[in-house]
Amino acid sequence: MNRCDVRASALALALIASTATFALPTAASAQEVVQRNFPRNALRGELVLLNESEALLNGKPARLAPGLKLRGENNLLVMTGAALGRKFTANYTIDTYGLINNLWALRPDEAQRLWPKTEQEAATWGFDPVAQLWVKP
Repeated sequence: MNRCDVRASALALALIASTATFALPTAASAQEVVQRNFPRNALRGELVLLNESEALLNGKPARLAPGLKLRGENNLLVMTGAALGRKFTANYTIDTYGLINNLWALRPDEAQRLWPKTEQEAATWGFDPVAQLWVKP
């Protein structure tokens, strides 16, 4: 193999890599498109994680389930240690033991949507699971 072949191969690989990069969607455009689907039994609240098993939910103490799934604003799983001390608006679900077992940190556009904060509100409001919209009676 001579030098010209090596240079041509390197140039071809660089060209392929650069065109493949442009074909991938950017993180910003992917985030705008994603609509997360929250379960009907999810409630909204202000949350501060105190440690791996305790939090403040709407200013009151709450316990976190051992298998807690915390999803960040980009919908990726986040370790609880990375979110300690941070206050955020979230949708959450409670398990049969009264522990928070799912948390979704909300983006600003999601936080603006109407969502029930109590079980009583959820029982009386109407919910469209496809559009992810709640309607007050």
